[in-house]
Amino acid sequence: MLSKSCLAVLAVVLSVAGTPARAMVCMDKSMTLDEVADAISTQKSCASAMKLFQDCQLTASGDVQLGAAVEKKCEADFMPGLSTAQHQAYKREMRACDLKYRNKSGTMYLSFAAFCRAEVAQRHSQRALKAAGQKAR
Repeated sequence: MLSKSCLAVLAVVLSVAGTPARAMVCMDKSMTLDEVADAISTQKSCASAMKLFQDCQLTASGDVQLGAAVEKKCEADFMPGLSTAQHQAYKREMRACDLKYRNKSGTMYLSFAAFCRAEVAQRHSQRALKAAGQKAR
């Protein structure tokens, strides 16, 4: 017979082995956070990257990584063409998102800040594409 402590250790090992680390269901399949961030990065447009972020959100600290992928995708549409003043204004808007939730506790506030930052990047992308005569994809 196994002792109670052996059974407890076995139960912990089996429960940990049965669950994937940081897995989530996104796009109808089990994905890691890194896989979702990669999927966001490979989207064709800022708008589709934001849509995937919204569809796969965790409403927790993992959204920081996903939001950063959206920011990077959207920034490709406008960052190269920004003047110094426009770049500073963009940085101020991003900082405002960070400050908005800085004194709140709980990982959902990290998610809120990540969404705020992604929305700022998306707005700048939309403006840049509109100014260039392109439709936001």
